[in-house]
Amino acid sequence: MLAMREKLFMKGNEVVSEAAIQAGCRFYAGYPITPQNEIPEYMARRMPEVQGVFIQAESELAAINMVYGASACGARAMTSSSSPGVSLKQEGISYLAGSELPAVIVNMQRGGPGLGNISGSQADYFQAVKGGGHGDYRLLVYAPYNLQELWDLTMLAFDRSDEYRNPAMILADGILGQMMEPFYPRPYVKPDLPEKRWALTGCRGRKPNVIKSLYMGEGELEQRNNLLQEKYGRMKEREVRCEAVSTEDAELIVVAFGIAARIALSAVRRLRNDGFRIGLFRPVTLFPFPERELYSLAGKGREFLTIELNAGQMVEDVRLAINGRAPVHFYGRPGGAIMTPEEVQEKILTVLAPRYSVSRSRS
Repeated sequence: MLAMREKLFMKGNEVVSEAAIQAGCRFYAGYPITPQNEIPEYMARRMPEVQGVFIQAESELAAINMVYGASACGARAMTSSSSPGVSLKQEGISYLAGSELPAVIVNMQRGGPGLGNISGSQADYFQAVKGGGHGDYRLLVYAPYNLQELWDLTMLAFDRSDEYRNPAMILADGILGQMMEPFYPRPYVKPDLPEKRWALTGCRGRKPNVIKSLYMGEGELEQRNNLLQEKYGRMKEREVRCEAVSTEDAELIVVAFGIAARIALSAVRRLRNDGFRIGLFRPVTLFPFPERELYSLAGKGREFLTIELNAGQMVEDVRLAINGRAPVHFYGRPGGAIMTPEEVQEKILTVLAPRYSVSRSRS
């Protein structure tokens, strides 16, 4: 049993696992893939201790469909994988969204495409926020940048997933999953959520519940999709989370999420100490994306620089949010290559050079 008032020192994959258990997750199905293997390993040990169910499925496809079944019966259910494994789960994730079933999917991203490598990456952004499977669906997508947020956002993901009857994703990466740092295991406080009257519980004297994503009647599917889009609209109104650091006077704002934001923050702090007016904007929810918050920062002679561990994905949403009101630059490292604060600092100075004639030697 965790001592909830003491700071703990754990690995990221263990943090997300224990946070899920504390939030009431009692069903986990998964399949091994690096760099998230400590999650099924941890769940295999802990689930029996809390009278939960752990299943190492025969494949990623089997795992996500087991989660579908457990969620349909009212259980808080989770699966986890890494990039190519999450690709294999996409059909099942689309079924979850189409059937309005809550579930939490953890993606500890690795380099790609294909099998790629096992280093941390952010190249699954498109897959996560645009609906990686078929159909017009969306996931709630959370992007933690330290282990404290990994703990807190995992708990939040279960609550919001239940509230909206929609799958939620923790989009992290191999660095966050494998790193160790201290954090406070804040106790879980369950919100006042509606009872799951839609769940398949054996009728018990009531009319049968039906959970499905197949709608064959004339106009039936369109009506269903319109209801889903209304729900996604409510998410956009209520669930946006972001952080702004030193943006009030910034002439250049760095936009980054997850571990890239952590790297970029070091560069921003160094440059501010040198007298440069640099800020950081960090989306915490990738869907819903903080469009209005970014738009409100545009103009005023500012420029933006998007930093990502990929070839350029979130930068498209940044440009859409800015809507031409300011220049948006990009710097990325694809294929599991990890940038350093010095590299980010160099790129920032390059962007600023026309404005201040900044010499690269100062970096």
